[in-house]
Amino acid sequence: MPLAGKICPPPSPRPLVVLHQDADLVAIDKPAGLLMHASALDAHEALNAVDLLQAQRGERLFPLHRLDKATSGVLLFGRSAASARHWGQAFEAGSPRKRYLALVRGWPDERGEIDHCLARDPERPSTGQPRVPAHTHYERLACFEWPFCADSRHTTSRYALLAIQPLSGRRHQIRRHFKHIAHPLVGDTTHGKGAHNRAVAQWLGWQRLWLHAQRLDLPMPDGNILRIEAPCGPEWAPLLAAVA
Repeated sequence: MPLAGKICPPPSPRPLVVLHQDADLVAIDKPAGLLMHASALDAHEALNAVDLLQAQRGERLFPLHRLDKATSGVLLFGRSAASARHWGQAFEAGSPRKRYLALVRGWPDERGEIDHCLARDPERPSTGQPRVPAHTHYERLACFEWPFCADSRHTTSRYALLAIQPLSGRRHQIRRHFKHIAHPLVGDTTHGKGAHNRAVAQWLGWQRLWLHAQRLDLPMPDGNILRIEAPCGPEWAPLLAAVA
């Protein structure tokens, strides 16, 4: 029986899960629904990752990249201004490699590249804005055809689990790129489809943006790669079970 959709557990002042720490860096597993930092766009939200982690650790921290509020997974901070400058330049150059998991509507090709320029600020109308290059690679991990109707033209609904590697760091890049190729992320209230979002929430029993920052690979000065991984939450289990 399909389950009624429940929202992923909301963030709380409980200690954030630290995935990695060293003299220069600290990484956490950011829960879905937690803002990165205080924002006028979500002025009613009292909690954010930066303030919570600084209070938890008793030190000033510098976020090195972004995760949307609704996205879960690896979030990295510098522990000093010097570390923030170094790694900020590395992220700007695109040398760290990121891997995300996402559930999208439809069945995209088994693998593909999305090379599509995006408006610089996704919060403003795109008309008249400068366009910036953006490039995303993806691989299809599993296909699903579920026995419910989210579109009157079809008696079943198709979705796919993807591994995604953004090769540039534009805001909302993954969400906007997959909307562009007509395979929007499930649970995306801005770029997705409400009927599919609601139907999948009921079928899987969870209501969330289905996007998880699973892995971050950092090229270290000694030539090694530091790999930081965030485990998927329990809501991902039925999807991952289908991966060969």
